[in-house]
This record gives sequence, structure tokens and C-alpha cells, in this order.
Amino acid sequence: MNGYIKSICDIMRRDNTKGAMEYIPELTWMMFLRILDEKEEDEHLQSEAVGEIFEPSLKYPYRWRDWGSPEGKKRKELQEGHMDDFLNFVNDDLIPHLKSFEEKTNATKRQKIISQIFRNLTHTRLGSEKNLLDVLDKVDHLTSENIDDTHQFPLSQIYEGLLLKMGEKNNDGGQFFTPREVIRAMIRAVKPDVKHNGEYATFYDPGCGTGGFLAENYTYLTTPEISDLKLNASDYNHLKHDGFWGLDNSFTAFPIALANLVLHGIDQPHIGLKNTLSGRETYMDLFEGAPYKFDYIFTNPPFGGKEGDDSKANFAFKTGNTQILFIQHIIDHLAEDGTCAMVIDEGVLFRTNENAFLQTKRKLLDECNLWCILSLPQNVFVNAGAGVKTNLLFFTKGETTEKVWYYDMSDFKVLKKNPLTINKFDDFLMRLHSDKEEDKISEKSWYVDIDTIKKKDYDIKAVNPNIKEKEIPKPDELIKIIEESQVKINESLQKLKELT
Repeated sequence: MNGYIKSICDIMRRDNTKGAMEYIPELTWMMFLRILDEKEEDEHLQSEAVGEIFEPSLKYPYRWRDWGSPEGKKRKELQEGHMDDFLNFVNDDLIPHLKSFEEKTNATKRQKIISQIFRNLTHTRLGSEKNLLDVLDKVDHLTSENIDDTHQFPLSQIYEGLLLKMGEKNNDGGQFFTPREVIRAMIRAVKPDVKHNGEYATFYDPGCGTGGFLAENYTYLTTPEISDLKLNASDYNHLKHDGFWGLDNSFTAFPIALANLVLHGIDQPHIGLKNTLSGRETYMDLFEGAPYKFDYIFTNPPFGGKEGDDSKANFAFKTGNTQILFIQHIIDHLAEDGTCAMVIDEGVLFRTNENAFLQTKRKLLDECNLWCILSLPQNVFVNAGAGVKTNLLFFTKGETTEKVWYYDMSDFKVLKKNPLTINKFDDFLMRLHSDKEEDKISEKSWYVDIDTIKKKDYDIKAVNPNIKEKEIPKPDELIKIIEESQVKINESLQKLKELT
């Protein structure tokens, strides 16, 4: 199927749609409308079966089956007309109609989602009608019937493959993409449930990008082979309509996140276009009714970001460092007994020379139980343009931290031929979830108590006590090594000269 998607991208590239940041938004709206049509057709049949009236989001000629399918009535009519009639219909009729739902007060939630997926689009990026039709034909072929049914969410798998291209080197979209294997490991470490303290759980990502954390949580919860959960109809209804909430301030990522979550099976993703830290809002209709506190937060705040005075004013401990402000935001928005798993730049963990860093880490350890820090390998985020060393933090609000359990994966070399796959986390997950205390201690794992952390001024960097630092030779020893090496080099050169 990756080859099939590549063939679609090849068509788009020959039409001057060069990079992933150009063709992914284009394929996003096409795939979304294709799947929406299939979804609404199924819903229509289900309503008919129980004698209910179904009101579709789109009607003729704006449904995929009308204009996108090779057999569509509107498409055939346009193709039999003048040259570029079809292209003009897409640019001058279809796209404006889909965007217009934003202005309609009686628009349904699904129609609002449609309008936001098209918010950045004024016309198709494809300038050639033939290329547009060729791409539509291939997207039309992507149905539930002709995709490998070993995937529970086959179309979402295809979309994940596209988003992966955003995270590759030389693409600007890496900032929005957290490696999916890292996300899956974070979720399996937390083991979230559809209910929390007897009530339906809420999931939140304050910097959601393309929605990867929310989508993967939905997949985990609805895949019993992984989560061991058996959901009923009410559980599914909650997850599809009320469970998932996110904010992001990127105009590029926002529509992609909406489409991604719908393709994964979340019918009503509650995503807002907003700067989480400054509070500056752009579009918040879909985020209306959000709870102030959430049961689960999974996130990867931007690395190295700098915030202005408008953001600093909203927080007790003032700094321009984006990640420190996000930690404060997360603690404030976690429900009692709520759990967070987050990616963090290692510099945040060991910096003690700025008051806001020290105060925020003290707040974290005083108000939450920081039960695990996982030290990730060096190059996990190199494709996102960040070669920084990163860690995963896991904490639960409501209890103070007595000791932190550390696990070190920093010795693993992330290479193209040796990627960081989910099985590389097996030992970490086994030890984390083991009831046996002896499993907690190994060459890669250890505890640090809170008193030791306080004595180090809240430096919580993972320093593996089982790894002995290499001794650096003294200057006179180095000179001797160099001299001996030089003698061997001279002897080898002399032998070579004798041969010639």
C-alpha cells in the first residue's frame, strides 16, 4: 500500500506539488471526503434499517460519489463539457461550499469539522485537470474493500504513512510529528482506561500537532489485543464524541489533525486553534464545552521555543522557555489522580540556574508523583530537526514524589537500518509493570529518592550509576601513546618504500 500512495505522490510531484508539506494537505482533504462519503452511506443504511431519518452532511453534487468517483453523475457531466470545467467546479464551487459551513449558525458539528479541514484551502494545488482526475481515481480506489483487512483502521494506517513523510528529514513538518513508536510506548506505560474514577475519561494534548497522541490513544483503547479492554456501545460512543481534546496554534497542522482523528474513527475531535500558553484564540468552536481538567494528558511540547510577555503573564513561574510553561499548564490542567506522559528536552531536567526551572520542577515533585523518567536515545527526534537528547516523564497528580524510577535507553543507536521500534521498549515496559521489586533494578534501571534530588537543586537528569565514566589519560600518558603510534607509522612507511 505504501507503493500505491507513492504513485499518488508521484502524480502530484509532476504537477509542481513538490514536498510533503504541499501534497499532504492536498491528499488530506481528498481522503477525508472519500471516507466521509463511505461513512455517511453506512450511517444512512443503518438509519433506514431502524426506521430513522438520516440527515447527511453533504448532498448532491458535493458528495464524493457525485464528483470524485469515476462513475459520479456530476463528474461525467463536467468531463463531457468544456476543458477545465471539472477543475473550475472544484475550485469555484466545491471548495467554497465546504468552507461556507463555518459561517452557518445551523451547521452540524460534522459540517463545522468539514469547514475547518478546508480552512486553508482556496483552490486545489493541482493545476492540471488530468493530474487532478488521475489522483482522484487513485484515492477513490482506497476503500475498505480493497485494503488489507488485517488492520483494524486500515485507512488510518495509510494516512499515518503520509504523515510520516512530514517527519522525514528536509521536510518542514517534522515539528508536528512525534515518532509513533515513542507514542505507543508512552501509552503502554500509562495503560489508560476508558473510565477514570468511575467516570468516563478525558484525553488532552495541549500542543497536539497532527493529532498523533490522541489518535494512538483511541487505537489503543479500541484494540483489545493490546489494551485488554472490552468496550460496550456506550464506551465507543464516548470515545467517538466526547473523549479527545487538543489545542495547537499551527494553521498547517490544525486541519490535518482533524482529518487524522476522523480517519482513525473519532467522529467528533475537539480541537481548538489556539496558542495554549498565551491564550490567543483563532478558532475554538470545536473546543467548546471542554473540561478545565483532564484525566490523561499525552504531549510533546515544542523544543527550544521562546515565549513572549503575553505567555509569561499567565504563569506563576515566569520564563520564556516553552517547555517549562507547558509543564506548569499541564499540572494545572490535570485532574486529581490524572496522569501525564510527556516528551521533554534533557536540558530542562538538569538546568538549575534559572529560578523558573527550579520552581517548576519543585512544583512538579510537590504536587505530583513523578514515578518514571525514561532516557531516550540521542537521535529519536533528529528527523524533526531536533538532535537534542530527550526524555519521557510520567507523573500522576495528587501525591508528592518520594522516589523516581529511572530507565536508560541512551545506549541504543538509532539508525535508518536500526530504527527505534516498539519491541525495543519491551524490557522497559516489563520492568515498569512488574510487581517484583527485584525487576526494578538492573543495569539500565534504578531509583533516586527525593532527598537526593533536593540536594542536587532539583537536577533530575538520568545519570546511570551503573555506567563508569571513561578515565581520560593524563597529558604525559597521551604523549607516550602518540609517540608510540608515530614510531609504528614510520616503520610501516619505511617498509612500503622498500617495496617500491
